[in-house]
Amino acid sequence: MKRLAYIDWMRGLACVLMFQTHCYDSWLSPEARKSAVFGWSQLGGTLPAPIFLFLSGISFALVTERLREKGTSPGAIAKTTIRRGAEVFALGLLFRVQEYALGYRWVRWTDLLRVDILNMLGISMMLMGVLCWLSQARRREASSTLPQIVAAARHRGILASLLAASVVAIATPFLWTTYRPLFLPWPLESYINGVHVLGKPQYWLFPVFPWSAFALVGLAVGFFLFTSIAKRYEALVFAALGGTGILACFLSLKLDRSGFQLYPTYDYWHTSPNFFLMRCGILLIILFCVYAWCRWGLAQMGFSPIIQLGKTSLLVYWVHIEFVYGRFSILPKHQSTVLQASVGLSIIFLAMLLLSLVRANWKDRRAKAQKLAAAPALT
Repeated sequence: MKRLAYIDWMRGLACVLMFQTHCYDSWLSPEARKSAVFGWSQLGGTLPAPIFLFLSGISFALVTERLREKGTSPGAIAKTTIRRGAEVFALGLLFRVQEYALGYRWVRWTDLLRVDILNMLGISMMLMGVLCWLSQARRREASSTLPQIVAAARHRGILASLLAASVVAIATPFLWTTYRPLFLPWPLESYINGVHVLGKPQYWLFPVFPWSAFALVGLAVGFFLFTSIAKRYEALVFAALGGTGILACFLSLKLDRSGFQLYPTYDYWHTSPNFFLMRCGILLIILFCVYAWCRWGLAQMGFSPIIQLGKTSLLVYWVHIEFVYGRFSILPKHQSTVLQASVGLSIIFLAMLLLSLVRANWKDRRAKAQKLAAAPALT
C-alpha cells in the first residue's frame, strides 16, 4: 500500500485541479474571468486529463503484471482487461445520458455522443488490452520459467507502448487537418479528432488522437517500474524519470524552435508531437515529485485527504459535475466573484471528501460482512 500511495496521491491531485478549474469556469462572472486567478485556474486545468490517462496506464500495467505472475494465459488477461475497459466506456455513455436527462431542456441531443474523458479512458484501456495481448508470446518454451516469460512480455510491452504512443502523437496533426477522415459520420470521426458537430476538431474534447497516447506512455512507465532494476533502485529510478521529464521539456522547446516542419499546419499548443512531449515531461516530473512526497514527505503521516480523493476519483468526478455545471449547481453560473467561487470550491472539496469517506466506509463494511458470511463455510 505504501509503495503505491503515490498513484492515489497523484490521482487525488488531479481531482483537486479538476475541481478548481470546473468551479471557477462555471461560476465566475465575465468580469471575474479577466482576473489572474481565472488564468492560472485554466492553466492548472490542462493537467487532470493527462494525469488520469497516464495513471490509467500505470494501473493497467499493475493489473497485467499481477495476472501474468499468477500464470494467467494471455487470452484470459486480454479478456479481463478489455472487459474492464468496456465497462468504463459504458459508464462514459451512461454519464452522458444522465447529463442529457438532467438538462434536457437546454442540452442538445448531440451531447449524448460527445467524446468525454470517461469515454477515452475506456477506449484507452481496451487499446492497451489489445496491445498487451499482441506483445505477449503465445507459446511457452519448455526451458523458460514463469518469471522469464513475464519479464520478456514486460520488455515487449514497454517497446510496443512507446511505439504506439509515438505513432498516435505523430499522426495527430494529420488527422486533425490534412487527412481528416471526412468519409466517416461525425459521431465516429469525433472519436478520431473530436470534430463533434462543429465542423472542425475541438481542443476541449478527448479523441483517440492524441489523448490515448498518454495512457500508452503510462503503460510503458508502469511496466518499467516492475523491472528488476526499478525494484532494486526504486528511488534512483524515480529520480531518473523526473530527470527524463526535464530533458523532455527542453527537447520539446528545442524542436519547436528548430524551424523543421513536418506538417502543413503546425499548432504547437494543441496537436503538435512537440507539445505532447512537453506534457509527457511534465507528467514524469509530477510523478517523481509525488513519489518523493509520499516517501520522504508528510503525505502519509496521518490522514491524507488527497490520497482519499484519489481512491474514489471516478465517483467524485461523476458527482461533482452536477453540483458545478449541472442543474444542482450550488452557486449561480457566471455570476460569482473570485471570493464567492473560492468559497464554493471549498464546499465542493469538503463535500467530495465526505462522499469519498462514506464510500470507503461502506466498502469496508461490505467486505467485513462478506468475510463473516464466509467464515462458517470455511470452518
